[in-house]
Amino acid sequence: MPDVVLEPRTLVEGPSGPKPKKRLSRRNIMIYGTLIVICLYYLLPLYVMVVTSLKGMPEIRLGNIFAPPVEITFEPWVKAWAQACTGLNCEGLSRGFWNSVRITIPSVLASIVIASVNGYALANWRFKGADLFFTILIFGAFIPYQVMLYPIVILLREIGLYGTLWGLVIVHTIFGMPILTLLFRNYFTSLPEELFKAARVDGARFWGIYFRIMVPMSLPIFVVAMILQVTGIWNDFLFGVVYTKPEFYPMTVQLNNIVNSVQGVKEYNVNMAATLLTGLVPLIIYFVSGKLFVRGIAAGAVKG
Repeated sequence: MPDVVLEPRTLVEGPSGPKPKKRLSRRNIMIYGTLIVICLYYLLPLYVMVVTSLKGMPEIRLGNIFAPPVEITFEPWVKAWAQACTGLNCEGLSRGFWNSVRITIPSVLASIVIASVNGYALANWRFKGADLFFTILIFGAFIPYQVMLYPIVILLREIGLYGTLWGLVIVHTIFGMPILTLLFRNYFTSLPEELFKAARVDGARFWGIYFRIMVPMSLPIFVVAMILQVTGIWNDFLFGVVYTKPEFYPMTVQLNNIVNSVQGVKEYNVNMAATLLTGLVPLIIYFVSGKLFVRGIAAGAVKG
């Protein structure tokens, strides 16, 4: 048996594989630098609002708006909530807050329920005229609100709801319908069609499939719809000032009246506290459900 000659292996000098990227590359510096500038652009006004709302007026008159408060006081927050005056009304934002709650809750529930059923029907149940109905809804999403102000005033007046909270609820529900229907329709289209077909084979009908299959699988898009509607309705000023009376003004209209009041001394700390109180509800809702919001947007807003 001949001897087997083993050739020595050639050793490769140095590490193999792709060269690791530097963390402080020019590209990363530009990306993170841009993000930091954008964050500062949005956080700096918020910082000024917070520190100003915690200062007394003598300290504010010193002129350094970026300095933290020497003595923290919550009196501006109390006054903004319960004592700030707008004309003869000195109830602060408290009445506007409860008006906004009474407007937002039914508007959000009604618009989400109706839009989810619309989106479910357009995605899974093909009926005569579905494409035309969907086209009209999409067209409605791009109509400027200002164009519809006066016709809706006439409509609400004729049905006896002009100047009431329920009239404003109807307005928010109608204007939220097109974009929400689009979101729900795209999300339901992205779900596996086999589930729908299997349920049909098992004898499930329209409402059975909706409540037992579609709704349990659609929590992210429901959260997206809720955040969009809460943010849009709570921050609305135009509809609130046009379609309601002073006793039913939402929080944003009440905030505008407080900030633009010409009576007495301009109290910047109270104005800043009132602004923060007005924006607190949508911010809390977004931070609590932010992950579901991103998931729902990714799944429902770009598919279909």
